[in-house]
Amino acid sequence: MAEIVCFGEVMLRLTTPHFSTLADAASLDLAFGGAEANAAVQLAQFGRNAAFVSRLPENGLGDRCIAELRGRGVDTGAVLRGGARIGVYFLEPGVGQRPGRVSYDRQNSAVSEMQPGMVDWDAVLAGAKWFHWSGITAALSTGCAAVCAEACATAKRLGLTVSFDVNYRSKLWSREAAAATLRPLMRHVDMCVAGESDAVDILGVPQQPGDEEQRLPATARSLAEMHGFRTVAMSCRAGDSASHTTFRAMIHRGGASAFSRRHEITVVDRVGAGDSFTGGLIHALLRGDENARAIEFAAATAAWKHTIYGDWNRGSVAEIEALAGGTGGGRIGR
Repeated sequence: MAEIVCFGEVMLRLTTPHFSTLADAASLDLAFGGAEANAAVQLAQFGRNAAFVSRLPENGLGDRCIAELRGRGVDTGAVLRGGARIGVYFLEPGVGQRPGRVSYDRQNSAVSEMQPGMVDWDAVLAGAKWFHWSGITAALSTGCAAVCAEACATAKRLGLTVSFDVNYRSKLWSREAAAATLRPLMRHVDMCVAGESDAVDILGVPQQPGDEEQRLPATARSLAEMHGFRTVAMSCRAGDSASHTTFRAMIHRGGASAFSRRHEITVVDRVGAGDSFTGGLIHALLRGDENARAIEFAAATAAWKHTIYGDWNRGSVAEIEALAGGTGGGRIGR
């Protein structure tokens, strides 16, 4: 029986090697990834009983994907089989002043064809404590948006905590379409993860004045007041190079806000870092962390993910705790 259930699309990830562009690549590295699958893998990495709900075609790629998820400790018993194809994304990793680029090939994917009633949410969520989804899934089709609504309503009726990551993707839908679809679903959400611009443009809170230390807590308070969120988490990064970034995060819960330390990161692969952040935060809150410790652990999880190739993070709780406490970097452990 799962403790945490995540719902979304898992895709085939095809990455150009050696920082080459798609125009020049002679081969592509194969892996799998997707926002909610990444969060499920992160939670399983931390020893949580995490289940993933999705839909995959009855072919070798679908079989391989399920085997990879199971190999990372994720419960795939609720993954539906059907549809013609798995969604695909092509990644050109950025380096230096050249930004990374993602190209999607996910139209008519197995997940995008889902409709309400295909998943027995009462059975899937029975006994679970937490349900997680993101705006990416709702963006795939009107059917997927309806399934998200169905899952959220069931989770709330059964007493689960519901977390949501806005995860806005401009290549999937406009901000106006995202706002129209997502805002009505926020009444089901207990914990929201959002970037500052998404909080304003999609979830509808006013732009706040001041510096980061002032704006983010004020934005989080506005989100909590407008939508009834119990917890709001926001990450902030800065940097003018694809090879280097700074990362920190903030949590607002119980009327109080806390920031993590700022991490200086040399980037190996930033894809999935936000999903690892969410997974780390869910883990920390489930074990009962207070705000400061929870956000330090979540930010350290995201920082660690920047150093791991692929969508799916590695790293033990002990390693992340050490980084959260300020121990990390230069020396070889031996």
